[in-house]
Amino acid sequence: MSPDPTVADLLRADATTYSFEFFPPKSPEDAEKLWQTLDTLQPLAPDFVSVTYGANGSNRDRTLAITERMARESSLRTVGHLTCASQSRADLVAAIEDYKAAGVHHVLAIRGDMPGGPTEPWVRHAEGLANATELVRLVKQTGDFCVGVGAFPDPHPQAKDAALDARLLVEKAEAGAEFAITQLFFRPESYLSLVQRVRDLGCDIPIVAGIMPITQISQVQRFAEFSGAALPDDVVSRLMAVADDPKAVRQVGVQIATELSLAVLDGGAPGLHFYTQNRSLATRAILQRVRAARA
Repeated sequence: MSPDPTVADLLRADATTYSFEFFPPKSPEDAEKLWQTLDTLQPLAPDFVSVTYGANGSNRDRTLAITERMARESSLRTVGHLTCASQSRADLVAAIEDYKAAGVHHVLAIRGDMPGGPTEPWVRHAEGLANATELVRLVKQTGDFCVGVGAFPDPHPQAKDAALDARLLVEKAEAGAEFAITQLFFRPESYLSLVQRVRDLGCDIPIVAGIMPITQISQVQRFAEFSGAALPDDVVSRLMAVADDPKAVRQVGVQIATELSLAVLDGGAPGLHFYTQNRSLATRAILQRVRAARA
């Protein structure tokens, strides 16, 4: 394990954590954009960074390569993503070993979606794992990692059972997970209710709020396709009111995300995890406003 404080250590301390997530580039040009974004955001001193892990082989390879490079070439605490979708147990062990060799000391272990998205029925790989709880156990067995997991403020689009989502998060904590990061959400009460359900089950795992600004009108439809749920009506109406002005859309999106961030922090969230979409402007603006409001 790294001699530095782990993410779990930071989350259990008094200070609020801020972290950034990127997605693996699809081309050399995208890779350059990602590194430019990382260079721009690094002065904001994120507590950790991560790269999403796709459901197909090429995405997985790019995720591993980018994560390993981040661990080698930056001073940032790096969290490696891992999903069990479409992979054998041997594939997963190999990825864990690659992270270990690269000096990555944290893994975010999630079941993941099928290639068709969150609403496509889950199909277990013939030689793979059934769920994230099994993946947490495998990561802990394979190396000395601090393990994080996903959480659902809004019910998972397949089961649509908020109580079940809370019980599954508790099971992942019992298997060895030390922190959780939520999926995207846009109502503070979604996050706060999830935390309360988990606490009512006797589990104190720190739950970081996942924040993604909607800064382009095209994202309104894509959000539903990505998450399996539509954006709240009030969010859509605020964005559509300025739909003809791209600059105003960005400003409104940043304001909505800032309001959401402050609300969940006031409600006790130990940290914010920004889904950056490999862009820096909106993330930087939100974080600066949040820090200024809480100074």
